[in-house]
Parts: sequence; structure tokens; C-alpha cells
Amino acid sequence: MAEKNGEVQEIKHQEVGHKSLLQSDALYQYILETSVYPREPESMKELREVTAKHPWNLMTTSADEGQFLNMLLKLINAKNTMEIGVYTGYSLLATALAIPEDGKILAMDINRENYEIGLPIIEKAGVSHKIDFREGPALPLLDQLLEDKNNHGTYDFIFVDADKDNYINYHKRIIELVKVGGVIGYDNTLWNGSVAAPADAPMRKYVRYYRDFVLELNKALAEDQRVEICMLPIGDGITLCRRII
Repeated sequence: MAEKNGEVQEIKHQEVGHKSLLQSDALYQYILETSVYPREPESMKELREVTAKHPWNLMTTSADEGQFLNMLLKLINAKNTMEIGVYTGYSLLATALAIPEDGKILAMDINRENYEIGLPIIEKAGVSHKIDFREGPALPLLDQLLEDKNNHGTYDFIFVDADKDNYINYHKRIIELVKVGGVIGYDNTLWNGSVAAPADAPMRKYVRYYRDFVLELNKALAEDQRVEICMLPIGDGITLCRRII
């Protein structure tokens, strides 16, 4: 809430999907306008605005999370990366802009049509050569990668933002593909805040359906001694896992 001309008014953020868990819309808007939007690359801004017109825009990575991923990749000097779940490619573009010229992203999604919405912008940004896009379910491709021992422990960073009911199945596979010291990022691990809500609390149907899968993942990651974890309230929650074994 904010006061204007003596009247209390509700402030609504302008970010598509409102993926912030902050209680204050005004504070989230402050972060966007002070830290995120002024530093957002023009190509990412263009893709964000194009995605905002898509009927499934709630699926996109928020701008503040895109900025976070971009900086994280630079901090860990990531070069060989993977992304499971692409949508129109906002987080993919954030990654492609962060990794070196000879860096690579193995990108998987079941819907190439959505990816092609962002592809012209990615091409214009001059980073499309870093992306190897594969259309189809990720699990068969991950199994194929695991068959070759040369792929084990070769990825610096893996970002997962796909079907929540398969997050556990993804983890069982990609933990073998990320290198020791490498990082896995799982998106939506706070799932609209529902993970802390009573089971009988009112929820949207899709939130309730996937809630148990997200809870299952969070419990498994907390118990997995092969990784160090850090859960952050950025976007809809992102959990970082650093492989140590």
C-alpha cells in the first residue's frame, strides 16, 4: 500500500506473473526499477516484453531471477551448461550472454514452437551458436547422456525449470552429469508459497497438484549428502545445489 493525496492506494508490480514472494509489491517494484531494469540487456528486455504477450507468460523466468542467473554463471565461470525447460528462452538468453564465446548450453523442451518465439531475439543477440536445442522429453536424453561415461561430471551448471512431477527423476540423473564443484539450480521450489501452507489451505488447482512433488524434492535435496544447498526466495524460489561428492 502507498499513500497518495491522503488516500491509501494499492501498488501493483509490473513484472509478468509476479513471481516475487516479497510481501510488498512496492518493494519488489523498487528492486526491479533500481537494480534489474536499468542493467537488463536490451535483448533480454525485448524477449521479456515479447513473452509478456504470450498467453502462458506466467511460465517465464522473472527479470530479477534472470539477472541473478546471469551473475551466478559469471561468478562460477560456467562454460558447459544445461537447461531443462526453456519456454521462450529468457533464462536461456541470460545464460548464453553470461558464458564465454565458446560456451555451450544443451537446452531441452517439449515445445519448440515456444522456443522459436524467442529465437530471433537470441540470434540477433549473437549467442544462438552457443545453444544446442533438443525438442522432446528430457529424461530419455538424460539417460542417453548417462550411457556415455565421458559425459559424467562434465557440466558446470544445470538449470531445471520444467515439469515439477519429474524433478526427482531429473535429480537422480543430473547429479551424475554435473561436475564436483558444479551447480544445479531448481526453479519454483517455494511454489507460490504453498510449501509452507497447510495441506487444506485454499490453492489454485495446478498449485495443489504440483505442491507434493515440490515438497518431495525439497526434502530429498535437504537429505542429499552429495550436495550443499541454498534455498533463495528469488522469483518463485530457487534452490542451488553445489555438488561436493
